[in-house]
Amino acid sequence: MNNILLEKLPVAKVVESFTEWITATFSGLFDVLQKGGNALMDWVTNTLLFINPLLFIVLLTVAVFFLAKKKWPLPLFTFLGLLFIYNQGLWENLINTFTLVLVASLVSVIIGIPLGIWMAKSETVKKIVNPILDFMQTMPAFVYLIPAVAFFGIGMVPGVFASVIFALPPTVRFTNLGIREIPTELVEASDAFGSTSRQKLFKVELPLAKNTIMAGINQTMMLALSMVVTGSMIGAPGLGRDVLSALQHADIGTGFVSGLALVILAIILDRVTQTFNTKVQKSENSKYSANKIVAIAAIVVFAIAAIGRVVANMTSEGSGNGEKVKIAYVQWDSEVASSNVIAQVLKKEGYNVEMTPLDNAVMWQTVANGNADFSTSAWLPVTHGEQYKKYKSKLDNLGPNLKGTKLGLVVPSYMTDVNSIEDLNGQADNKITGIEPGAGIMNAAKSALKDYSSLSNYELVSASTGAMTTSLDQAIKKKKEIIVTGWTPHWMFAKYKLKYLKDPKGSFGSSENINTIARKGLKKDNPKLYKIINKFHWTKKDMESVMLDINNGTDPEKAAKKWIDANEDKVSEWTK
Repeated sequence: MNNILLEKLPVAKVVESFTEWITATFSGLFDVLQKGGNALMDWVTNTLLFINPLLFIVLLTVAVFFLAKKKWPLPLFTFLGLLFIYNQGLWENLINTFTLVLVASLVSVIIGIPLGIWMAKSETVKKIVNPILDFMQTMPAFVYLIPAVAFFGIGMVPGVFASVIFALPPTVRFTNLGIREIPTELVEASDAFGSTSRQKLFKVELPLAKNTIMAGINQTMMLALSMVVTGSMIGAPGLGRDVLSALQHADIGTGFVSGLALVILAIILDRVTQTFNTKVQKSENSKYSANKIVAIAAIVVFAIAAIGRVVANMTSEGSGNGEKVKIAYVQWDSEVASSNVIAQVLKKEGYNVEMTPLDNAVMWQTVANGNADFSTSAWLPVTHGEQYKKYKSKLDNLGPNLKGTKLGLVVPSYMTDVNSIEDLNGQADNKITGIEPGAGIMNAAKSALKDYSSLSNYELVSASTGAMTTSLDQAIKKKKEIIVTGWTPHWMFAKYKLKYLKDPKGSFGSSENINTIARKGLKKDNPKLYKIINKFHWTKKDMESVMLDINNGTDPEKAAKKWIDANEDKVSEWTK
C-alpha cells in the first residue's frame, strides 16, 4: 500500500500523450481553423486599420455619444483616450487587441448562451457542466497556452482559443442564473396561455434574463481582455506584446503607457456594453432606438471600409510587398538585436518580414512545426540543449551566427573578495538573481548549486531578464553586493564593470555559440533566403553595439539600421 502511495501517478504523461493524439488525429481540422481564423481576423484588423485613425476616433466618439443617451463624460473619455493611444503610436496594436477580444467574446457568446440555456433546462447538464466551468475558471491561464500552441501554432488563433477557454464561464453561468431566477408565476402564466417551449424561451425567459446575461457577456469581454498579455507569449499581436516586452526589459515607461492603453480600451468596452443593458424609455420609438441606429451605422462604415480596401488592393496589385518571411525570436536583448538586424537586411532584399517574439520553448516548437521560417536565437550546446535534443530531427541547424558566447555567475568588479564560485560565502545575502525560470542558464545555475558546497546555502531567485538587469543597476548604484546569472554578449558588460566568477567544475559549460535554426524544407522552398541566413554571422562587439543603442532608448529597428549603414561591407557578404 505504501509503495502505491509513494509511486507517482503518470498524470503528466497521460495528458501529454492525449494532447499529442488529439494534435495528430485532428491536425487537418486544426489547420483549417488556423488558416480560416487567421484570414478572418487579418481581414477584420486590416479593414479597421484602413480607416483613418482620426476619422475612426471621431466616428466612434459620435457613436458612444448616442449610446450614452447624449451625455458627455463617456464620449469625452473615449475621444481623449483613443487620441492618447494614437499619439503614443499604439493604434495598430490597439486594433489587433480589439480584434482578438471581439472574436474571443463572440465565440464565447455563441457557445456560452446556448450552453447556459441547456443548463437552466436540465439538472443533469448543470451537474456535469458546473465542475468543468470551475476547472476552466481556476486553472492558471498560462496552462491554456500549451495546448493552444500544439493545436494551432502561434498567432491570433491560439490566442483566441486560450481566451475563449478562460473567458467562457461567466456567459454560461449568468445565462443559467438569469433563466433560473425568473419568477415561476411568469413561467406558469406563459404555459397557461399555451406557449410552446420556443415561444416561452424567446418571448419570456430570454427577455427577462437579458440584464443578467448581458452582465455575463460584459465579464466575458473583460476576461478576454485580461488574456491579452498572456496570449502575447504565443505570438498574439497587440498591446500585450508591448507590456510583455516592457516586463522582460524592465522598461517602466513603455509598460505604463501600454498598460494605460489597455485600461482605456477596457473602460470603453465596459461602459459601452453596459449601455446595451439600460432600459429604453417608453417615449423612445424602439424601431429607431439609438442602439439600432449605431449598430446599422457601424456596419455601414465597416462595409465601406472593406470595399475601399478591396479597391485599394486592386489598384496597387502588382506592386507587391515581397515574399513573406517569418522570424521567431526570444525577447532577450541579444536576440532582439540579431533578429532586427537580419530582418532589416531581408527587407532591403525585398522580403516582407514578419517578426514574432515568443517564449523560448514556444520559439523552438514554432520553427520545428514550420510556423516560422527561421530563428537566430539558438544558444548551443548548453543553454538550449534540451530543446535541441527534442526538435533537432524537425529543423535544420545552420551553425553559429555568433561564436564565443559565455555563461556564468557575474558580480560587480568592486566585489574583490570573490573571483571564483568556490570563494562565495554568504555574499549578496545568499541570493543569486536569475532570469526566466525556463532559460537554459537557470538550469546550469541549478546544477552549480548542487556542484559547489560554497553554494549550499544560496537561493536561486527566478525573475526576468529585465528584473535582473534592474536589480544589478540598483545594486551597483548603491555599491551593494549582488550575484546574477550573466552571459556575453550583453550590453551590461559595456555599461558596467563586471566580472565572471571562475567555474572550475564546469557547471555552466564551456564557450557557447548562438546558432541559426530553420524549418525543414526552407532550403528547397526559398534557396535565396536560406543562403542569406546561412551566411549571417557577426561578432560580440557588433551585437553589443546594437544592444547598447537599444538599451539607451533607440528603437530596435533604428538601431539595426544604424549598424547596417556602418557595416555595409559585412552585410554585402551575407547577401551576395
